[in-house]
Amino acid sequence: MSSSDFRQIAIRAEAGKAERLFRAVVSAFCSLTRPSRREIAQLEDLTLPLFDEVSVESRRYVAAALSECEYAPNALVRRLAEEPVDTAAPLLIRSRALSDIDLIALIGRHGLPHARAIARRKDLNPTISDLIKALEKPTLVRMRPPQTIVTAMPAKEVAANAAGAETQEPPGNAAENARRRLRAMMRPDAAGKDACVNPFLGQASYAKLRETALTGNAAFFQTALADALDIDFQTARSLIEQSSYAALLTALKALDISEDRAFLIAVAVYPSEFPHPQAIRLFLDRYRLLHREAALDRVRGWKAETLSRAIRDSGQGSANSDAREALNSDDSAPSHKAS
Repeated sequence: MSSSDFRQIAIRAEAGKAERLFRAVVSAFCSLTRPSRREIAQLEDLTLPLFDEVSVESRRYVAAALSECEYAPNALVRRLAEEPVDTAAPLLIRSRALSDIDLIALIGRHGLPHARAIARRKDLNPTISDLIKALEKPTLVRMRPPQTIVTAMPAKEVAANAAGAETQEPPGNAAENARRRLRAMMRPDAAGKDACVNPFLGQASYAKLRETALTGNAAFFQTALADALDIDFQTARSLIEQSSYAALLTALKALDISEDRAFLIAVAVYPSEFPHPQAIRLFLDRYRLLHREAALDRVRGWKAETLSRAIRDSGQGSANSDAREALNSDDSAPSHKAS
């Protein structure tokens, strides 16, 4: 079956038969062994305009069909995943078209019903699994006592945090707090504020850091970080190859990335550092307590190292060049022995 079959189905469909067309084109698509990009785009062009016109039964049928489809169209799958869980469940459990970011966003928007379906996925990201457990058992995401982190804080901030701890929300609200945090992870920052405060990073740069981190290719992410911080690749690589995320935390703070976005990048780069919800809480605590000016000072230091290395390399290259020229000059000069 080819893309022309989709067109023929559309032509044969009678006016007002959106239901039949919706099911027929998806069934035809799922029979393709390896659909082309054009056929995937064609399916979306045919089905998305019909989405609001078809019944819940048809949406449920299509969701079940696409959940087993290896090359399911992303836009249609995401639209179906926003449906109530009794329709979206097959996609939430099985579809490869939903990325970790998509899953986090769905949990943030729909809460426990979608989260419980997502929890049934095979090879689920451990961090997403922990976040779902935190929603199921909200006491797991309670704040740690402030005295474990006050040593690096000024006196005023210690007092402020102590006061905040006394008025802390009861554990019953923690599930909603976790859900709100997940929603915030996907919410864009205020564009105007970022433009004024952030000298390094725009929306495109954050997206590049996020996407390269999620590829699992360290070199891609290191290159994106070097570009964002305006440092050389060697320095960026040395920061990321450290055993902990401390240097990355500083870099992200200097870039003025929100704590939820910073966590998303950190867990993609250092997945083993977040085996349980307490590790997530520790990261967020450290990120909040790190002053941005201190982070910017560290970045300036990294830039100075980059510049110093460039000067040394340039000087070394010049010295080597002079030495080679002198050597060549000595070789070509006539030999005069003392008589």
